[in-house]
Amino acid sequence: MAAVSLHIEVDGTGPRIVLVHGFAQTSRCWGPMADDLAADHEVVRIDAPGHGRSPRAEPGLREGARLMAERGGPATYLGYSMGGRYALHVALARPDVVRGLVLVSATAGIDDPTDRAARRRQDEALAGRLQNDGLDAFLDTWLAQPLFARLEEQAQFRPERAENTVEGLAGSLRKAGTGTQEPLGGRLVELSMPVLVMAGADDAKFRAEARRMAAATGANATVALIPDAGHAAHLERPRDFVGALRPWLVAHGL
Repeated sequence: MAAVSLHIEVDGTGPRIVLVHGFAQTSRCWGPMADDLAADHEVVRIDAPGHGRSPRAEPGLREGARLMAERGGPATYLGYSMGGRYALHVALARPDVVRGLVLVSATAGIDDPTDRAARRRQDEALAGRLQNDGLDAFLDTWLAQPLFARLEEQAQFRPERAENTVEGLAGSLRKAGTGTQEPLGGRLVELSMPVLVMAGADDAKFRAEARRMAAATGANATVALIPDAGHAAHLERPRDFVGALRPWLVAHGL
């Protein structure tokens, strides 16, 4: 059997930063913020397992993180939502390759077993609807969520999202969803690299989660909240997002 390798795209030169997108996106869904970073960084955009042009078979968070570390190499790892959970797994499993960690609208997992089981059932039901309704109908429903209400049409990246497959996304929900993730809140203290936890200031759930994760990590963690932004802060307010990110990168030599 051929070895599995994730698809990447690379732009720019300078210190390396690896970008890991959210669920149902692809490596082409970063918008102006990726172009801005490429002015002074080598930007490596990864198609997460089951997404874009990476293999459709979803290996799960731990194996997916291993594949990301192999493709991304030594770098700052920045992950959004699902991508943040992958990036966190990379940092805990391969701290030797993670020079800095940026988590955007992400979570360390669900601590309560009952709540985690409920989320696993929700992810399974969502995967079933995806398989029954097809990709186009699923994307209509997915992008209609309040989480994405602030996204302008071009920032939704609908054509790029349509490059995904039913098989790949359903596998991602079942094997890499929040419900299947081992809760990692108790391990955040193990992170010794600089950590930046970001969220939209208007996203109450993930604003609170950002503060919890930073507090659990320790003095090497910083919180940055993007004004007038919701869940997809990097797409809603890309200039403000990079304006908060770049000084942190510079301060830590990343």
